Amino acid sequence: MKVLVAVKRVVDAYVKIRLKSDQSGIETANVKMSMNPFCEIAVEEAVRLKEKGSVDEIVVVSIGPQQSQETLRTALALGADRAIHVVTDEVVESLGVAKILKAIVLDESPDLIILGKQSIDSDNNQTGQMLGALLDWPQGTFASEVNIDGSALNVVREVDGGLETVAMTLPAVVTTDLRLNEPRFASLPNIMKAKRKPLDATTPETLGVDISPRIETLKIAAPESRQAGVIVESVAELVDKLKNEAKVIS
Repeated sequence: MKVLVAVKRVVDAYVKIRLKSDQSGIETANVKMSMNPFCEIAVEEAVRLKEKGSVDEIVVVSIGPQQSQETLRTALALGADRAIHVVTDEVVESLGVAKILKAIVLDESPDLIILGKQSIDSDNNQTGQMLGALLDWPQGTFASEVNIDGSALNVVREVDGGLETVAMTLPAVVTTDLRLNEPRFASLPNIMKAKRKPLDATTPETLGVDISPRIETLKIAAPESRQAGVIVESVAELVDKLKNEAKVIS
């Protein structure tokens, strides 16, 4: 069984975000970049499935500039077998990513696709669902547990009311949630081995995919700073402030 895992290079989750001076986007120059945390979970799940004997090969894919190869090498060090880099300096929207992944799927013929439910930069939570629709494959989103039994796939997913288990047949698309697993750290020997693992490069044009943007970002602004709270002496004073200052009650 072959698993395809999509990973994305984003601003590190522990970096304080800064806006560009013209408010056109997030400042990424001289900023630490890392693999998207949900993508780390997706890679970890694929590696665990391989360790269980359910998976034979793990292929990781990333779409982005040349520096995205660092993210792919990280995934290879974590246990992936080979990587595909779709090189582009353009910002690729969710639909464009789904179309690129579909083109790669048609070429690679994986049995399972695993990707993070969302990236921490755009927070769209769209790519997995769009890819499932484009391929006409069943999908299990927000997965907190994944079990493979032959050609059957059971996904425990998080919903508002608790947990829901969905059963489907392979091939399928799975998007990972936070509680699916705890990603491992890459060991130094595996980091060295990752340098020798295959990494192929292609472009959206070679794949025949149009990634022209459909959305125009007019402005990005930081949220207003929260005002300091105050301590009131009585319920009457609290009600007075809620009514006359905050004007949230009448």
